[in-house]
Amino acid sequence: MDKSTGNERRKAGSSGPNGRQDQMSEEDAVTAALLEFLNACEDGIAEAKRLISENKGVIEEGNWKPANIQWTVTEGTKGSYERSEDVDSPDFKSLIKDLAQHDGKLSKDDHFYWLFKNGSTVGRKKR
Repeated sequence: MDKSTGNERRKAGSSGPNGRQDQMSEEDAVTAALLEFLNACEDGIAEAKRLISENKGVIEEGNWKPANIQWTVTEGTKGSYERSEDVDSPDFKSLIKDLAQHDGKLSKDDHFYWLFKNGSTVGRKKR
């Protein structure tokens, strides 16, 4: 049987008749601190990605240059076209992302570009 009084229980870490009031405010403080920590992590990750992309020469979407991509002339059923699988080129990677955002087809300058079903080959044809 517990012989401690309500005052002794409050001093031991509980407040209020059932101890829930302090516990909730402690939980709120912990939750707020955790959210603040996660927001700081998010900011740090975004900055790290920005720095890495600057140093690795990653091209922003839409800023890719076709001249920096290796193209091979190929004959298709509708005539000749150029194709590329230049996965080592940052411009090619940016082109792939750009195509993915435009349902696999887009025009730039005087060429029409499309993404093959395999998702890693791009074709282009002069317009």
